[in-house]
This record gives sequence, structure tokens and C-alpha cells, in this order.
Amino acid sequence: MEKEEIRLVDVHKKYRDYEALRGVTLSVPRGSFHCVVGPSGSGKTTLLHIVGGVDRPTKGEVWVAGVRLNDLDDDKLAEFRNRYIGFVFQLFYLIPRMTILENVELPLMLRGVPKAERREAALEALRLAGLGHVDPKRRPTQLSGGEQQRVAIARAIATKPRLLLADEPTGNLDSATAQTIMDTFTMLKKELGITIVMVTHNLELLKYCDGVTRLKDGRIVEL
Repeated sequence: MEKEEIRLVDVHKKYRDYEALRGVTLSVPRGSFHCVVGPSGSGKTTLLHIVGGVDRPTKGEVWVAGVRLNDLDDDKLAEFRNRYIGFVFQLFYLIPRMTILENVELPLMLRGVPKAERREAALEALRLAGLGHVDPKRRPTQLSGGEQQRVAIARAIATKPRLLLADEPTGNLDSATAQTIMDTFTMLKKELGITIVMVTHNLELLKYCDGVTRLKDGRIVEL
């Protein structure tokens, strides 16, 4: 398991009468860029939430970064997420009244990182996300959609996570901007050695991925 960042064994997830995942077994190598595809309702986001420790499986084992998440209580799980995992979503979830630098600093502030240290880390994250040329005092509303998504990526990597989980991160972007975001992910994988798992509907983006899992009705199926 040393070279695996993620390992799921016979994972099921049931919400009342609805079974979102039905026996998913999956291994994702450390430092890889893995994509999860499938139609709406196939269980993609549920899978991402279970890997990220946001949700728990009804049945099965979940290993991330060598830790069996099943064994963690809620407090330990929250601590694990904060330490090891960064999240990027289709919606940017930036705070309009804050500068882009303050938005990126936010998770570091919640960790209690001193001001000078978190400012340096946030500026480095913005640079890595391709925004080193942008005035960090600008507000999110002064940026394009692609730039706002890159701010969201910078916020996700500011804490130096081992794993980046992205849920339809290009869903609201045009094709050219989507490619820019994918180039950013590829660079982050190379520069930081980070493992990335991305859910997407856009099959054109699969060329960027090292591995692909297709879900249908909560099960892994052949591509």
C-alpha cells in the first residue's frame, strides 16, 4: 500500500432507500492525476466525498494517505481533512468582500498560522496557480471566471495538502479556460508531487489524466 494514495475496498453508500455506491474497489497511485467520469447520478460526487472524509461509507474500507478513515471519529476525521486534503468545486466559493490574497489565506488563518507566514504561503500558492502577475489586493469580482477558479485552487493548495479533490472544476468555464485549469493541475502534480482526483463530465479532459474510472449506477464499469 506504500505507493497507493487512495484505496477503496468494496465501498457501499446508501441514503435511505437509494444506494449511491454499490461495491466500489479502487486504487489511485500516489502523485497521479486520476479522473472519475459517468452520467449524473452515477455516484461520482459521493465517491469524492467518501475519499475526502466528508461522508462515511455504509460498508467497505477507505484508505487515504496510509490512514484507514473508517477508524477515525468525527474530530479526527476533520483534523485529517484539514491536514491532508484540499478541495476545489465547480462553484468557486470565494468571499467577495475579501481580497484574493485574504481568500487564499483563510484556511491558514483557521489553522492559526501567524500572519507573516500565512501571507508568504498564500502568495506562493497564487504563484503556483498561475496568478503571480495579478495584484493580490484585487477582489474576486474583478477577475474572470478562470482566474477565480485559480484563486480557489490556490486556496486549496495553500496548506500543502497531499491530495487535491476537484468536483467538476471546469464545469462553468469555456473550453480554452478549462484547458488552462487542466494545465495548472498538471503543473501542480509535477511541482508539488500532489495526488489529484477530479470528477468531470467533459471527456475531452481525460487526455490530461494518468488514470480514469467510469461509474454507472454506483458501480465501476469499463470505459
